[in-house]
Amino acid sequence: MNTIPNISFESEENEKEFEFLHLSKLFAKIKAGLEHNPHLPHRVSFFALLIVTNGVGSHQIDLKEYPLKKGTVLKIAKVQVHAFQENPNYDGFLILFTEEFVLNYFSKSSIEFISHLYNYHISRPLVHGGNLNEAFIEETLVELEAENTYAQRNIVGAILELYLLRLERLTDSAQLPKQNHQHYSMFLDFKNLVEKQYTLTRNVKDYAKMLQVSTKHLNLIVKEFTLNTAKHFIDDFVTLETKRAIASTSSSLKEIGYAIGFDEVTNFTKFFKKHTGTTPKQFKAGI
Repeated sequence: MNTIPNISFESEENEKEFEFLHLSKLFAKIKAGLEHNPHLPHRVSFFALLIVTNGVGSHQIDLKEYPLKKGTVLKIAKVQVHAFQENPNYDGFLILFTEEFVLNYFSKSSIEFISHLYNYHISRPLVHGGNLNEAFIEETLVELEAENTYAQRNIVGAILELYLLRLERLTDSAQLPKQNHQHYSMFLDFKNLVEKQYTLTRNVKDYAKMLQVSTKHLNLIVKEFTLNTAKHFIDDFVTLETKRAIASTSSSLKEIGYAIGFDEVTNFTKFFKKHTGTTPKQFKAGI
């Protein structure tokens, strides 16, 4: 099966964890040609912030179109699938950073607050940053262009951390019930396991066993962060991966179903229809 391209972090400046790109420069690189087509869905192995400073347009994240205008910020999480529009009429900046950058330069408590970085399931990617964007861009550019580079990575990390915390305060996730931060690492372990093992098992008991907890305890933790059960989380992720595959490959539905983890096409069809209200064939025809 032709899969969605997986794009790893690669910086022109040989940076391994962080890059600050002007969109006009990026769009010029796209026109010149890249190894993958950014106008088609592609999965990223890092985090990205798309900040619009001028113009209007749209951007696709996980098959949904989000409108862009001055002040818009799109938060793209690791493993999400996104695509740029053809002939964009907007300008701004794209900030790329890896999970290693977050772990090395953000405080543990901040990582727990910045839920979208790891948990895009409960947070909308679209935020209107307004004055926050202008201050962040100006401060970051000043630091990156400074002749004195002493502790530069730490300072850039602190600037980004503060900006993301302020953005998080503007999002819907800030309205969630107060969460037990001691459970957060367990939830992240579960989420990461689902993303790696979903083609092998959709059984909550299997994930609970891997995490060495009871199914009841796992459900309580997942509900705390998603307001739904562990089974609901697993099925939602499998449904999303199915949509991603149908929309971005030329493979047959039978091949897609098998790659997702279904041995029989009928079971694949029943599962997809149960969770979307439509069959894979109907979904593909409507794209």
